[in-house]
Amino acid sequence: MRALCFAVMTLVAATTVAHADLAPANGPPHLAMTLVPDSVAPRAGQTVTIALDTRPEKGWHGYWRNPGDAGFAPSLAWTLPKGATADPDLQWPVPSTLLIAGLMNYVYEAPYAPLATLHVPAGLAAGTRLPMRLAINYLVCTDTICVPEAQQLSLDLTIGDGAAAHATDFDRWRAAIPKPLDAAGTYQLKDGKLVLAIPLPAAAKVQDAAFFPYGPDMVAYAAPQAVTRDGDRLLIATAGAPKGRIAGVLRIGPDLGLSVHADAGTVAMPTDRSGWSAALLAFAGAVLGGLILNVMPCVFPILSLKALHLARGGEDERAARVDAIGYLVGAVLMCVALGGLILGLRAGGSAVGWAFQLQDPRIVVLLIALTFAITLNLAGRFEVPVPQFASHGGAAGSVATGALAAFVATPCSGPFMGAALGAALVLPWPAALAVFAGLGLGLALPFLAIGFVPSLRRGLPKPGLWMERFRRVLAVPMALTVLALVWLAWRQAGMAGLLLGIATIVATGVVLSLGGRRQKRGLGFGRALALAALIVPAGLAAALTGGAARPAKVGGDTFSEARLATLRAEGRPVFAYFTADWCLSCKVNEASSIDTAATHAAFAKNKVAVLVGDWTDGDPALGRFIQAHNRAGVPLYLYYAPGATEPRVLPQVLTPGMLAALR
Repeated sequence: MRALCFAVMTLVAATTVAHADLAPANGPPHLAMTLVPDSVAPRAGQTVTIALDTRPEKGWHGYWRNPGDAGFAPSLAWTLPKGATADPDLQWPVPSTLLIAGLMNYVYEAPYAPLATLHVPAGLAAGTRLPMRLAINYLVCTDTICVPEAQQLSLDLTIGDGAAAHATDFDRWRAAIPKPLDAAGTYQLKDGKLVLAIPLPAAAKVQDAAFFPYGPDMVAYAAPQAVTRDGDRLLIATAGAPKGRIAGVLRIGPDLGLSVHADAGTVAMPTDRSGWSAALLAFAGAVLGGLILNVMPCVFPILSLKALHLARGGEDERAARVDAIGYLVGAVLMCVALGGLILGLRAGGSAVGWAFQLQDPRIVVLLIALTFAITLNLAGRFEVPVPQFASHGGAAGSVATGALAAFVATPCSGPFMGAALGAALVLPWPAALAVFAGLGLGLALPFLAIGFVPSLRRGLPKPGLWMERFRRVLAVPMALTVLALVWLAWRQAGMAGLLLGIATIVATGVVLSLGGRRQKRGLGFGRALALAALIVPAGLAAALTGGAARPAKVGGDTFSEARLATLRAEGRPVFAYFTADWCLSCKVNEASSIDTAATHAAFAKNKVAVLVGDWTDGDPALGRFIQAHNRAGVPLYLYYAPGATEPRVLPQVLTPGMLAALR
């Protein structure tokens, strides 16, 4: 597979170099490289460490010793003085992961320095010159293009007293090299999965753990890795079918790793009864989160219409319960379907999260049409087509209403929902689907109570003219939802998204208003108009491609792991927050707590750096980072105190006072 990927990428690179200006033949390389010795005047017979100081151009990346599913590792050819030798293998720092089109790459996107060990021959007189040359061939890539490059590097040393040079740099570079773990691990293939057990003291700090194999056929590169602690062991469950010893690097923190190896054997699995407690707690959190969603502006009108239907009277006990059960079934099925799709995509290597469908501007355009149709229905402009199920009874209509409520509610993350859905992504799939079902149950609870408790139905206001007035009042929050979706389309796809969003509103309004006029004359809505109401928005959505640049985010620099590492190395406190334009609770927190004069003043006084991760378009790098902190999506708020090894995860509901206290 890697050979095929390499051939394809090389062909693409060659074509691009021939037809574009990304890599001119005589232009500077995209990886700036310099040979840096730990001593410019080594003694005869001394070992010298030479760092290959590598600095990728912004947007480009180099590859680790094992590139993963695609690319290839650098090839080196030394030309050394007589008697001098170089160890065949470099010492590589811990890489990072980059998932593109389902292919996992092990790469470096920030400056890095592989270390080479050279042996100076003995018996040389002081002042003897040692010219060293290195020819290196490598592949350098962006997210969309790869270019093969070559460099000729040179370094001249002189036999001397062995004094150290570049000590500060080498302290940093050596700290990034994985340290060998003497104790061997064990792996076992069990139930179609690879379970790797690495001996590691329980007191050892582990953050963002991941295993990087040295060679192919050990683990499936793009497969998710579930990491758990079990006393003095670290267990990694993933996919793979190794046939001999496994060797690689275990990442245990930012730029920290261990060189490990494991042999086939039996891995005793922990008996963790707390798993049931975690699943029940996540289920309860999801039910509570779903219950809170009912007050959101995109859900409340739908729930209110169903309640008004019961308030009209004429509903017997059986019919009310059928309506309630249908609404419950629709909400639960939609939440389970979305959750199952997320679990399936993540199992395939994608870094999607909750509300992932809103990362596609075409889906947003379809939602504009749907919510505007409901707005017109609430405003009394027509009665029959799409929103019929929202205002009429029947099991099928109630199922559709519950499904619609669950679908449009996904961006409105409640304050208790993020942790529950994050836990669902690390639970076994049956427990995870149960958590997603709990979200649907919470969403359906109010209508379920109205349907099954006669006293609640009797407490509803009696039918009258007020119902029509209230129905038109409900059109206001739904209209605000439409405007929010148009804004989101603009943020995701620029002017094209804005124009197509407005065009969708106009086209939907014309078609449905024409149908409504027919209804007022005593005629049916019209099959042609009903068909147009479906086809026109779909055609407008299909015309949208997205990808336009969005306006700059307020309140901080763009988040990247490299920028975070730089700020932390400077000793700066860092507040990193992850948001999306379709996330309602994110926007509430930004308006009320983050982007305020008081917070800005407090951050300036305490020199708190702010990094913003915008996940509106589903950036996979951000998705992996969010996933590593046990979140299914945004919002996520992290505070890195100076000197702390791990961030403090802040609540999903912020207050200005909470942020002002960060220092």
